[in-house]
Amino acid sequence: MTPNSPSAPAPSRRRFLASTAVAAAAVAGGVPLLTACGGSDSKDREGTTSGKDAAKLLPAFVASRLAPPDLPSKNGSAAGYTGKVELSALATSVPDKLATGAPLKVMAPFWGSPPKPGCAYYTQLDKAAGTRITWQNQDGNEYGEKLGAVLASSAIPDMVVVPGWELVGKIPNAVTAKFMDLGPYLAGDKVKKYANLAAIPSDSWRMGIFGGALRGIPMPSASSTFIVPYYRKDIFDKKGWSVPKSPEEFLSWAKEATSSKAKVYACGDMSWTAFNIFGVRASGPLGWTLEGGKMQYRVEQPEYLEALEWTRKLFDAGVVHPDDKARSGDASNRFVAGQILAYNNDFSHWYTKTAEQAKSNPDFVIDGMDIFGADGGDPVLHAGQPATIWSFVRKGASKATVENALAAADFAAAPYGTKERMLVDYGVEGTHYTVEDGVPVKNDLGNSEVINAWVMLAGPAPYVAHPDHPGIARKKVEWEQRMGAFAKKTSTYGMNIVEPSRYANLSSQFEQLEIDYVRGNKKLSDVQAAISTWKSSGGDKLRDWYQKLVEKNGSGN
Repeated sequence: MTPNSPSAPAPSRRRFLASTAVAAAAVAGGVPLLTACGGSDSKDREGTTSGKDAAKLLPAFVASRLAPPDLPSKNGSAAGYTGKVELSALATSVPDKLATGAPLKVMAPFWGSPPKPGCAYYTQLDKAAGTRITWQNQDGNEYGEKLGAVLASSAIPDMVVVPGWELVGKIPNAVTAKFMDLGPYLAGDKVKKYANLAAIPSDSWRMGIFGGALRGIPMPSASSTFIVPYYRKDIFDKKGWSVPKSPEEFLSWAKEATSSKAKVYACGDMSWTAFNIFGVRASGPLGWTLEGGKMQYRVEQPEYLEALEWTRKLFDAGVVHPDDKARSGDASNRFVAGQILAYNNDFSHWYTKTAEQAKSNPDFVIDGMDIFGADGGDPVLHAGQPATIWSFVRKGASKATVENALAAADFAAAPYGTKERMLVDYGVEGTHYTVEDGVPVKNDLGNSEVINAWVMLAGPAPYVAHPDHPGIARKKVEWEQRMGAFAKKTSTYGMNIVEPSRYANLSSQFEQLEIDYVRGNKKLSDVQAAISTWKSSGGDKLRDWYQKLVEKNGSGN
C-alpha cells in the first residue's frame, strides 16, 4: 500500500500565477476571502479563523485504532509501517455503504494519462463505496488555468479538488464564493457518521476553514515533510566520500566530485535545500512570523540573501549540471543516470526512484542527507502546514449530492491496513495487481488505472508504507523524525490565511529573480532593490495587516 499522497511533480511556488487572471471574474468586485470572526459576506472577509472561533467549526476527532503503526508519528512526522501487510487480515473501515449511488461529478488534477470512463478501477470503487462518480480529470501541470476557468463559470462540478499551490491571486475568493459550508454535515459529533473523516487530525481540519466556514475536506500532511537533499549513496560508498555536514563541506565535496570531461556533475539546482540550510521560511503566509514582536517576511531575513549567495557559489564553481543551469529536462533522470550525484525534491522520490531502479539497476541506492545548519550545526527548519490539498462541494448542491460526496471522501480517507485503503491504492487483486511473496504488485493495467483520482478526495492521518521496500519506509519516517526535532512553527502555522487581494501578486517577482541571481544573470543589488520595492509597494502595509491578524487571533506558535 502506498503513502497517502499523490506522486506528482513538485510545483514551483508560483507556477500557476496565470490562472489568477481567469479566476478574477469568479467573484464580483474581487472581495477578499476570510474573516477572523467568521461567516459574513462583508468587505472585511480577508484574514483567518482560529482559536475559539475555529474550534466551533471543527469536526470531533476520533482516532482510528484499526492498524497501529510500527513507527508512531514523532516530531510532526508521518507514521510508518515497515512490514508486509497481511492481506487476509485487512480490517473494514466502512462496514456499511454510506453513498446512495446518486450521480457525482468530480474534477481533480491528474498527472499522466487518465484512464477511460468506466474502467475496471472506477467501476469497482463505485461498487464498493456505493458511489457513481464521473471523473473530470485535468492535466495537473496546467490545473491552475483550468481551475480558474471553471470557477469563473456557472458550470462547476459537484466536487472539486484544489491543491494549496493553486490558492494564489483571485482563486481563494472563488473558493469561498463557489463552495458550500460543510459544517452542518461535519461539525462536532456530526462527523461520527463518517468514521474515517472523524480520524483526520484536527489541525488538518482547521486548514479546511475558508471564509469563516468549514468548506474543505483535507488531505492531511506531515508538518515535518521537507524537501529532501538526495544523494547517490552507492556512488558515495564506492568513492569513499563522507556525507557533507556543512555548506563548506558540500561545496568542497562538489568540486571534488565534478568532472566535466566525464560529464558528471555534483548536483542540480540546490536552491530549495539552501533555504532550509540557512533557515529561510517558505513563501506565502508561512513566510511571516513574529521576530522581536514585529512581523517579518522571508525576504527580509538576513538568511535569505545568504542562502542565495551560497547557491550561486555552486553555480559559479561549475558543479551544477549545465542542463540544471538551463532549467532543461528532469534532474531526477540525470540523478538516476549518474550525471548528477545530488539533487533536491519532494518526499515521494525516495520510494519512486528506488522502485524504478530495483530491477534494471540493483546497485542504485538513493538516500537523503540530513539537513545541516548554516554553521554546520543543527538547522533551523519551519514546520509545514498540516494540510495542503482539499476537496470541496459546490454551493447549491442537494443534500443527496453532499452526502454522496462525503461518503466518497470517507472511503478515500480509509487508514492503512484496511480493505478500503487497499482497494483505493491497488485496485482489485487479479485485475490490477498480483501478490508476490505477500507483497501486492501492480500489473500494467494497475499502473495505468490506479493512479491519482480517488486519493485526491481525502486522506487519513499521514503515514508511509512501502511493503515492497519496507526499508525505504523506515528511512523516510526516521529522516522526518530527525529533521522534525529542529522544526519550529511560525506565527501563521495552522492558519488558512488569504491575504487581501490587492496584495495578490506582491511577491510574485521573487521566484524568477532567485532563479536569475543564482545563475549569475542578476546582481545582489537587484535582489536588494526588489526587497526595497516590495516594502514600499505594499510589503510594509501587508506587515501591518499580518500584525493585526496575529494580535486578534493569536499566534500559531
